Amino acid sequence: MNPTIAKHTALVKQLARELGFDYCGIARAMQLDEDARRLEQWLHKGFQGTMAYMERYFDLRIDPRKLVPGAQSVITLLLNYYPPQQQRADSYQVSKYAYGKDYHRVIKKKLKEFLQQLQEQIGSIQGRGFVDSAPVLERAWAVRSGLGWIGKNGNLITRQQGSFLFIATLITDLELVYDAPFAGDFCGTCTRCIDACPTQAILPDKIIDASRCISYYTIELKAELYPQEAEGKWENWIFGCDICQDVCPWNRFSRVTREAAFAPMPEILNFTTQQWERLTEEKFVELFGSSALKRTGWKGLQRNIRLIKSHNTISSHF
Repeated sequence: MNPTIAKHTALVKQLARELGFDYCGIARAMQLDEDARRLEQWLHKGFQGTMAYMERYFDLRIDPRKLVPGAQSVITLLLNYYPPQQQRADSYQVSKYAYGKDYHRVIKKKLKEFLQQLQEQIGSIQGRGFVDSAPVLERAWAVRSGLGWIGKNGNLITRQQGSFLFIATLITDLELVYDAPFAGDFCGTCTRCIDACPTQAILPDKIIDASRCISYYTIELKAELYPQEAEGKWENWIFGCDICQDVCPWNRFSRVTREAAFAPMPEILNFTTQQWERLTEEKFVELFGSSALKRTGWKGLQRNIRLIKSHNTISSHF
Protein backbone atom coordinates (compact mmCIF):
# COMPACT_ATOMS: atom_id res chain seq x y z
CA MET A 1 0.00 0.00 0.00
CA ASN A 2 1.23 3.45 -0.90
CA PRO A 3 2.21 5.07 2.45
CA THR A 4 1.09 8.53 1.33
CA ILE A 5 -2.37 7.27 0.40
CA ALA A 6 -2.59 5.41 3.70
CA LYS A 7 -1.55 8.56 5.58
CA HIS A 8 -4.18 10.65 3.79
CA THR A 9 -6.84 8.04 4.54
CA ALA A 10 -5.96 8.04 8.23
CA LEU A 11 -6.21 11.84 8.20
CA VAL A 12 -9.70 11.68 6.64
CA LYS A 13 -10.91 9.25 9.32
CA GLN A 14 -9.33 11.32 12.07
CA LEU A 15 -10.90 14.58 10.85
CA ALA A 16 -14.30 12.87 10.63
CA ARG A 17 -14.05 11.94 14.31
CA GLU A 18 -12.79 15.37 15.36
CA LEU A 19 -15.66 17.10 13.55
CA GLY A 20 -18.17 14.95 15.41
CA PHE A 21 -19.26 12.56 12.68
CA ASP A 22 -20.26 9.13 13.98
CA TYR A 23 -19.20 7.09 10.94
CA CYS A 24 -16.95 7.58 7.94
CA GLY A 25 -16.63 5.35 4.90
CA ILE A 26 -14.75 5.81 1.61
CA ALA A 27 -15.53 4.46 -1.86
CA ARG A 28 -13.90 4.86 -5.26
CA ALA A 29 -15.63 7.48 -7.43
CA MET A 30 -17.31 5.81 -10.40
CA GLN A 31 -20.52 5.75 -12.36
CA LEU A 32 -23.34 3.92 -10.55
CA ASP A 33 -24.84 1.93 -13.39
CA GLU A 34 -27.21 -0.30 -11.39
CA ASP A 35 -28.43 2.61 -9.29
CA ALA A 36 -28.93 4.61 -12.47
CA ARG A 37 -31.26 1.94 -13.82
CA ARG A 38 -33.26 1.84 -10.58
CA LEU A 39 -33.54 5.63 -10.47
CA GLU A 40 -34.66 5.78 -14.09
CA GLN A 41 -37.39 3.18 -13.45
CA TRP A 42 -38.47 4.99 -10.27
CA LEU A 43 -38.81 8.30 -12.11
CA HIS A 44 -40.60 6.66 -15.03
CA LYS A 45 -43.29 5.38 -12.63
CA GLY A 46 -43.84 8.88 -11.28
CA PHE A 47 -42.94 8.02 -7.69
CA GLN A 48 -41.30 11.46 -7.31
CA GLY A 49 -44.72 13.16 -7.42
CA THR A 50 -44.38 16.92 -7.87
CA MET A 51 -40.68 16.88 -6.92
CA ALA A 52 -39.48 17.83 -10.38
CA TYR A 53 -35.96 18.46 -9.08
CA MET A 54 -35.54 14.69 -8.77
CA GLU A 55 -35.66 14.46 -12.56
CA ARG A 56 -32.94 17.06 -13.16
CA TYR A 57 -29.20 16.47 -13.48
CA PHE A 58 -29.62 12.72 -13.95
CA ASP A 59 -26.09 12.32 -15.30
CA LEU A 60 -24.65 14.14 -12.28
CA ARG A 61 -26.59 11.97 -9.85
CA ILE A 62 -25.10 8.76 -11.17
CA ASP A 63 -21.48 9.88 -11.62
CA PRO A 64 -19.68 11.98 -8.97
CA ARG A 65 -16.83 12.65 -11.42
CA LYS A 66 -19.20 15.01 -13.23
CA LEU A 67 -19.79 16.94 -10.02
CA VAL A 68 -16.09 17.16 -9.18
CA PRO A 69 -13.82 16.87 -12.24
CA GLY A 70 -11.06 14.36 -11.60
CA ALA A 71 -12.85 12.95 -8.54
CA GLN A 72 -11.29 9.77 -7.20
CA SER A 73 -13.00 9.30 -3.83
CA VAL A 74 -16.45 9.60 -2.32
CA ILE A 75 -16.30 10.08 1.44
CA THR A 76 -19.58 9.30 3.20
CA LEU A 77 -20.18 10.66 6.68
CA LEU A 78 -23.00 9.83 9.09
CA LEU A 79 -24.17 12.08 11.91
CA ASN A 80 -26.55 10.77 14.56
CA TYR A 81 -29.57 12.95 15.35
CA TYR A 82 -31.53 10.74 17.74
CA PRO A 83 -32.94 13.07 20.43
CA PRO A 84 -32.69 12.67 24.23
CA GLN A 85 -36.41 13.46 24.63
CA GLN A 86 -39.54 12.80 22.60
CA GLN A 87 -42.50 15.04 21.90
CA ARG A 88 -45.61 14.79 24.00
CA ALA A 89 -47.81 12.14 22.40
CA ASP A 90 -51.06 14.14 22.66
CA SER A 91 -49.99 16.89 20.27
CA TYR A 92 -49.13 17.36 16.61
CA GLN A 93 -45.97 15.51 15.64
CA VAL A 94 -42.73 16.68 14.04
CA SER A 95 -40.10 14.33 12.61
CA LYS A 96 -37.14 13.91 14.96
CA TYR A 97 -34.66 15.23 12.43
CA ALA A 98 -36.28 18.66 12.80
CA TYR A 99 -36.21 18.84 16.61
CA GLY A 100 -33.05 20.97 16.68
CA LYS A 101 -31.29 23.38 14.36
CA ASP A 102 -31.48 22.91 10.60
CA TYR A 103 -29.14 20.03 9.82
CA HIS A 104 -28.21 21.54 6.44
CA ARG A 105 -26.53 24.49 8.16
CA VAL A 106 -24.88 22.34 10.82
CA ILE A 107 -23.45 19.75 8.43
CA LYS A 108 -22.46 22.17 5.66
CA LYS A 109 -20.34 24.04 8.19
CA LYS A 110 -18.65 20.78 9.17
CA LEU A 111 -18.04 19.81 5.53
CA LYS A 112 -16.51 23.20 4.77
CA GLU A 113 -14.17 22.81 7.74
CA PHE A 114 -13.39 19.23 6.67
CA LEU A 115 -12.28 20.29 3.19
CA GLN A 116 -10.29 23.26 4.52
CA GLN A 117 -8.43 21.03 6.95
CA LEU A 118 -7.61 18.55 4.19
CA GLN A 119 -6.31 21.33 1.95
CA GLU A 120 -4.22 22.82 4.75
CA GLN A 121 -2.65 19.52 5.70
CA ILE A 122 -2.31 17.88 2.27
CA GLY A 123 -2.10 20.72 -0.23
CA SER A 124 -3.92 21.60 -3.42
CA ILE A 125 -6.86 19.21 -3.63
CA GLN A 126 -10.33 19.79 -5.01
CA GLY A 127 -13.58 18.72 -3.45
CA ARG A 128 -17.24 19.50 -2.80
CA GLY A 129 -19.43 18.65 0.16
CA PHE A 130 -23.11 17.79 -0.12
CA VAL A 131 -25.92 17.18 2.33
CA ASP A 132 -29.35 16.36 0.98
CA SER A 133 -29.34 19.33 -1.38
CA ALA A 134 -27.56 18.21 -4.54
CA PRO A 135 -27.77 15.39 -7.10
CA VAL A 136 -25.91 12.75 -5.07
CA LEU A 137 -27.12 9.19 -4.42
CA GLU A 138 -25.87 9.35 -0.84
CA ARG A 139 -27.46 6.09 0.37
CA ALA A 140 -25.88 4.14 -2.47
CA TRP A 141 -22.49 5.59 -1.59
CA ALA A 142 -23.01 4.78 2.07
CA VAL A 143 -23.53 1.12 1.17
CA ARG A 144 -20.55 1.14 -1.19
CA SER A 145 -18.37 2.53 1.59
CA GLY A 146 -19.38 -0.19 4.04
CA LEU A 147 -21.57 1.78 6.43
CA GLY A 148 -24.85 -0.12 6.22
CA TRP A 149 -27.63 -1.42 3.99
CA ILE A 150 -30.81 0.04 2.50
CA GLY A 151 -33.81 -1.09 4.51
CA LYS A 152 -37.24 -1.92 3.16
CA ASN A 153 -38.31 1.59 4.17
CA GLY A 154 -35.64 3.09 1.90
CA ASN A 155 -33.48 4.33 4.77
CA LEU A 156 -29.84 3.51 5.34
CA ILE A 157 -29.63 1.21 8.37
CA THR A 158 -26.49 0.57 10.41
CA ARG A 159 -26.04 -2.48 12.61
CA GLN A 160 -24.55 -0.36 15.39
CA GLN A 161 -27.12 2.42 15.61
CA GLY A 162 -30.12 1.92 13.37
CA SER A 163 -31.21 4.65 10.96
CA PHE A 164 -31.61 7.98 12.78
CA LEU A 165 -28.56 9.32 10.99
CA PHE A 166 -27.98 12.17 8.56
CA ILE A 167 -25.87 11.30 5.50
CA ALA A 168 -23.29 13.76 4.16
CA THR A 169 -21.00 13.30 1.17
CA LEU A 170 -17.60 14.78 0.38
CA ILE A 171 -16.38 14.16 -3.17
CA THR A 172 -12.69 14.80 -3.75
CA ASP A 173 -9.90 14.24 -6.26
CA LEU A 174 -7.79 12.82 -3.44
CA GLU A 175 -6.85 9.16 -3.87
CA LEU A 176 -7.59 7.15 -0.72
CA VAL A 177 -7.82 3.60 0.61
CA TYR A 178 -11.34 2.34 -0.08
CA ASP A 179 -13.55 0.50 2.39
CA ALA A 180 -15.22 -2.74 1.37
CA PRO A 181 -18.89 -2.37 0.36
CA PHE A 182 -21.42 -3.47 2.96
CA ALA A 183 -22.35 -7.11 2.41
CA GLY A 184 -25.76 -8.46 3.26
CA ASP A 185 -29.23 -7.28 4.12
CA PHE A 186 -30.30 -7.60 7.73
CA CYS A 187 -33.99 -6.75 7.37
CA GLY A 188 -34.68 -10.45 6.82
CA THR A 189 -38.38 -11.29 6.67
CA CYS A 190 -39.37 -8.34 8.86
CA THR A 191 -42.14 -6.18 7.37
CA ARG A 192 -42.88 -3.88 10.31
CA CYS A 193 -42.21 -0.71 8.34
CA ILE A 194 -44.38 -1.86 5.44
CA ASP A 195 -47.22 -2.89 7.74
CA ALA A 196 -47.08 0.34 9.78
CA CYS A 197 -47.06 2.85 6.90
CA PRO A 198 -50.55 4.46 6.93
CA THR A 199 -50.42 5.47 3.27
CA GLN A 200 -48.86 2.28 1.85
CA ALA A 201 -45.93 4.26 0.47
CA ILE A 202 -43.48 1.38 1.05
CA LEU A 203 -43.60 -1.04 -1.88
CA PRO A 204 -41.79 -4.36 -2.47
CA ASP A 205 -38.11 -4.48 -3.40
CA LYS A 206 -37.21 -1.43 -1.28
CA ILE A 207 -39.11 0.91 -3.56
CA ILE A 208 -40.72 3.96 -1.98
CA ASP A 209 -43.61 5.76 -3.66
CA ALA A 210 -42.55 9.17 -2.39
CA SER A 211 -45.74 10.70 -3.77
CA ARG A 212 -47.69 8.77 -1.11
CA CYS A 213 -45.34 9.38 1.82
CA ILE A 214 -46.54 11.50 4.76
CA SER A 215 -43.28 13.46 4.63
CA TYR A 216 -44.09 14.33 1.02
CA TYR A 217 -47.62 15.44 1.90
CA THR A 218 -46.53 17.59 4.83
CA ILE A 219 -43.41 19.17 3.32
CA GLU A 220 -43.04 18.81 -0.45
CA LEU A 221 -46.63 19.00 -1.66
CA LYS A 222 -47.69 22.63 -1.96
CA ALA A 223 -51.36 22.06 -2.81
CA GLU A 224 -54.05 23.23 -0.38
CA LEU A 225 -55.65 19.77 -0.39
CA TYR A 226 -54.07 16.35 -0.24
CA PRO A 227 -54.96 13.67 -2.81
CA GLN A 228 -58.22 11.95 -1.89
CA GLU A 229 -56.52 8.61 -1.29
CA ALA A 230 -54.43 10.21 1.47
CA GLU A 231 -57.29 11.82 3.36
CA GLY A 232 -57.31 10.96 7.04
CA LYS A 233 -54.22 8.75 6.82
CA TRP A 234 -51.42 11.09 7.87
CA GLU A 235 -52.43 10.77 11.54
CA ASN A 236 -51.16 13.77 13.56
CA TRP A 237 -47.95 14.50 11.64
CA ILE A 238 -47.53 18.15 10.65
CA PHE A 239 -43.90 17.97 9.52
CA GLY A 240 -42.35 14.78 8.19
CA CYS A 241 -43.00 11.31 9.58
CA ASP A 242 -41.00 8.79 11.64
CA ILE A 243 -43.41 5.85 11.68
CA CYS A 244 -41.31 3.50 9.53
CA GLN A 245 -38.22 4.27 11.61
CA ASP A 246 -39.95 4.11 14.99
CA VAL A 247 -41.16 0.56 14.32
CA CYS A 248 -37.83 -0.67 12.92
CA PRO A 249 -36.23 -3.22 15.31
CA TRP A 250 -32.75 -1.94 14.46
CA ASN A 251 -33.58 1.39 16.05
CA ARG A 252 -33.60 -0.19 19.47
CA PHE A 253 -29.86 0.43 19.19
CA SER A 254 -30.31 4.17 18.72
CA ARG A 255 -28.12 6.29 20.97
CA VAL A 256 -28.65 9.93 21.93
CA THR A 257 -26.84 12.34 19.61
CA ARG A 258 -23.68 14.06 20.81
CA GLU A 259 -24.31 17.05 18.53
CA ALA A 260 -25.41 20.00 20.68
CA ALA A 261 -27.03 21.74 17.69
CA PHE A 262 -29.57 18.92 17.45
CA ALA A 263 -30.81 19.38 21.02
CA PRO A 264 -34.63 19.54 20.83
CA MET A 265 -36.28 22.93 20.94
CA PRO A 266 -38.53 23.12 24.03
CA GLU A 267 -41.43 24.35 21.92
CA ILE A 268 -41.32 21.30 19.65
CA LEU A 269 -41.26 18.98 22.65
CA ASN A 270 -43.92 20.74 24.69
CA PHE A 271 -46.32 22.66 22.42
CA THR A 272 -49.93 21.57 22.83
CA THR A 273 -52.25 21.26 19.86
CA GLN A 274 -53.78 24.64 20.74
CA GLN A 275 -50.37 26.30 20.85
CA TRP A 276 -49.54 24.94 17.39
CA GLU A 277 -52.92 26.13 16.09
CA ARG A 278 -52.53 29.63 17.57
CA LEU A 279 -48.96 30.07 16.38
CA THR A 280 -48.64 33.31 14.42
CA GLU A 281 -46.38 33.71 11.42
CA GLU A 282 -44.23 36.19 13.31
CA LYS A 283 -43.79 33.79 16.23
CA PHE A 284 -43.11 30.92 13.85
CA VAL A 285 -40.20 32.83 12.29
CA GLU A 286 -38.89 33.80 15.72
CA LEU A 287 -39.00 30.26 17.13
CA PHE A 288 -38.28 28.11 14.09
CA GLY A 289 -36.34 30.35 11.69
CA SER A 290 -33.18 28.30 12.28
CA SER A 291 -34.88 24.91 12.12
CA ALA A 292 -35.85 22.61 9.27
CA LEU A 293 -39.50 23.57 9.85
CA LYS A 294 -38.93 26.65 7.72
CA ARG A 295 -38.95 24.28 4.72
CA THR A 296 -42.71 23.99 4.87
CA GLY A 297 -43.15 27.45 6.38
CA TRP A 298 -45.89 28.81 8.61
CA LYS A 299 -48.53 28.59 5.87
CA GLY A 300 -47.68 24.98 5.11
CA LEU A 301 -47.74 24.07 8.78
CA GLN A 302 -51.14 25.70 9.27
CA ARG A 303 -52.45 23.92 6.17
CA ASN A 304 -51.35 20.59 7.60
CA ILE A 305 -53.05 21.36 10.92
CA ARG A 306 -56.29 22.34 9.17
CA LEU A 307 -56.34 19.12 7.18
CA ILE A 308 -55.64 16.98 10.24
CA LYS A 309 -58.38 18.75 12.22
CA SER A 310 -60.83 18.33 9.36
CA HIS A 311 -60.47 14.56 9.67
CA ASN A 312 -60.54 14.54 13.46
CA THR A 313 -57.31 12.55 13.70
CA ILE A 314 -56.64 14.06 17.10
CA SER A 315 -59.60 13.50 19.36
CA SER A 316 -58.82 15.96 22.12
CA HIS A 317 -57.09 19.30 22.34
CA PHE A 318 -55.02 20.49 25.26
